[in-house]
Amino acid sequence: MITILDCYTDEPAGLGVPPYLGTYARYLYGYFKEANYITIDDLRFLYYYNLDDKKKEVSHKTNIKIYNLSKNISKIKEVIKETTKLVVILGVHTPGKYLSAIPGTLKELKDLVKEFNCEIILTGPAVYGTQLEGGKFFEKIELNCKVKDFGFSYDEIKDYAVFGANIVKQIPDLRVIEIETSKGCSRKKGCSFCTEPMKNRLNFRDRKDIIDEIEKLYSLGCRYFRLGKQSCFYSYPDAILLLKEIRSKYKDIGVLHIDNVNPINVVSDKGKKITEAVVKYCTSGNVAAFGVESLDPEVVKENNLNCKPKIAYEAVKIINKYGSSLGDNGMPKFLPGVNILFGLKGESKKTHEYNMDFFKKILDNNLLLRRINIRQVTIFEGTDLFNTAGNKFVKKNKKYYWKWRNSIRQEIDLEMLKRLVPIGSLLYKVRAEIYDGNTTFLRQVGTYPLAVGVKERLELGKFYNVRVVGHMLRSIVAEVV
Repeated sequence: MITILDCYTDEPAGLGVPPYLGTYARYLYGYFKEANYITIDDLRFLYYYNLDDKKKEVSHKTNIKIYNLSKNISKIKEVIKETTKLVVILGVHTPGKYLSAIPGTLKELKDLVKEFNCEIILTGPAVYGTQLEGGKFFEKIELNCKVKDFGFSYDEIKDYAVFGANIVKQIPDLRVIEIETSKGCSRKKGCSFCTEPMKNRLNFRDRKDIIDEIEKLYSLGCRYFRLGKQSCFYSYPDAILLLKEIRSKYKDIGVLHIDNVNPINVVSDKGKKITEAVVKYCTSGNVAAFGVESLDPEVVKENNLNCKPKIAYEAVKIINKYGSSLGDNGMPKFLPGVNILFGLKGESKKTHEYNMDFFKKILDNNLLLRRINIRQVTIFEGTDLFNTAGNKFVKKNKKYYWKWRNSIRQEIDLEMLKRLVPIGSLLYKVRAEIYDGNTTFLRQVGTYPLAVGVKERLELGKFYNVRVVGHMLRSIVAEVV
């Protein structure tokens, strides 16, 4: 029996960390036609906690190491015994903080697969390296296994994606389904640190194939979707038609969001029309993730980043113009998010000044950002950064990173949150996810949802409406109404 082990993935073009379900497991299930699906949480629950339900909370906190169990947990020992081929999906290229999941590492995997007496194949982003911590080189593979990038073509995926949708029958909890629209990057030479150009040439998926996959997933009860498996949604040739067709066909869809957007594609005439379509056809709380990385012109040039600061600012203005009004879930319909990356070539003390000037300009002009992601660069073999600078700038400037990040959080994030969701704001359909002592953390379902702390232990998995009563640096405090 073939078993697919999902250790979760996070890469520049695609997220597969719960509550997201990435493409790898679905395509592989369609390829093999029959397979057991298990998660790394299943193996942790077996080997670290001896399947003891009392361990699902540790020190009055939800144990997120074992939060995402598959339906096969009830027969996990049989699955291990019957497995003749174990296909492991693993790999983090853009590490982040996850509220209710912890992706697996190669070191951890080495211990957890010891009981499998079968062929082991490692696939996913880990084929090109993996690392859960920013500011480091990639984790090397020290596992007795085959390493394979299945590299399915879109002709193959057309069928695999539809049949592979059946894998959701083995997943008991809510999932946001990550839908792929393209591979590769539209830029001839990518950013210095990015792995996407190494993995794929630019190729767009047929619109009908995407619709067929969503139709199958919808028939299986899936209602939450993100068109997120691509380097830039605005680059997709049929972006407007795709959104219109999905929304006209599935009027009661729970979530329809996008992810990555290159700011330079927002400021064109076509980009403005796509922005209008996103606001019209997608659900509220949507975010365009701008991979800006740095607002320092020298860093932009040295690392071939995807846009100049002036373009990034214009793109922020455009998306605010069309998307900043409140939607039916209490959040703005569509806002930009900005990624900032420490450790790139040419970084200096001036880099932080440029970044702060950019964010202050946004505040001064009453524009909104949904979020600012800040991380240290991870260095992967084969990238320009690896070949030309490695961790030179990480080592040089690491002593400043906490100060730089804290400055953005204190001076920008907090003020932005107060404007985004003022005291008294109502948020609807907010789902309880984890406990931290007597506080429950909730989020709306979607892309980059806002973390909401409620000072009582609510029933997990249930949806609530809440009123904002306070602000933290990156989250809010609320009460149930």
